[in-house]
Amino acid sequence: MAGLLLVHGAGGTVEGHFGGLLRRLGGRFRWVAGELPGRGGVDEAVDGLLAAADDAGVDAFVVCGYSLGTPLAVRLAVRCPERVRGVVLTAPFARADHRMRLGLSVWRGLYESGRPRLLAEQLALTGLGGSFLDRTDPDRLRAMLMLAPAPPAATPGHLELAARIDVREDLARLAVPALVVVTAEDPLVSPDRQRALAAAVPGARTAELATGHLPFWEDPEGWADLVEEFLEGGLR
Repeated sequence: MAGLLLVHGAGGTVEGHFGGLLRRLGGRFRWVAGELPGRGGVDEAVDGLLAAADDAGVDAFVVCGYSLGTPLAVRLAVRCPERVRGVVLTAPFARADHRMRLGLSVWRGLYESGRPRLLAEQLALTGLGGSFLDRTDPDRLRAMLMLAPAPPAATPGHLELAARIDVREDLARLAVPALVVVTAEDPLVSPDRQRALAAAVPGARTAELATGHLPFWEDPEGWADLVEEFLEGGLR
């Protein structure tokens, strides 16, 4: 059974970001939860991901990274090409731009202020695509925000890492099959920058979702379709 290493984004968990994907695909893959620590740099985080795979007895795997998980997936694949069979990069970035850093700074400030409702509204503003917001009933949106899980205690460390990580030089060295899933209505990570990242990865396949930064909320089935197709056919 193939291995699948899941690397979540800032302020989240593997269950929170990949739970729906796992319920669809988990029985067909030996999956590993790549939970990110609250401190350390990119290589320390990659060391932790490798340790998680080792602890699970998974020698070779596809890395499925979301948001902050994408530059970590890139660095892991460049460091250990003998173990990585492919990468899926969703809502990817190699380095935060000024707009993204401003969003991360506001996010951290609201998190540390202890105002969860306002934080949830800010994350909806910077995370959800316009099409999703336009078609979502206001009462349903309020309920979604109220039910959103509290960010983990490691969130400030995640945000700090997201603001300073830079794997641009690794992109051209990525030598494994790659799928880049562009979130085409993303308010946080510019879709144009996502497309530029895809163009910098040799041989990468690119697909687009008409979502903001939260495809697991906005189009979980469409996202799962893309990942499933790649895992079943794109690695050959």
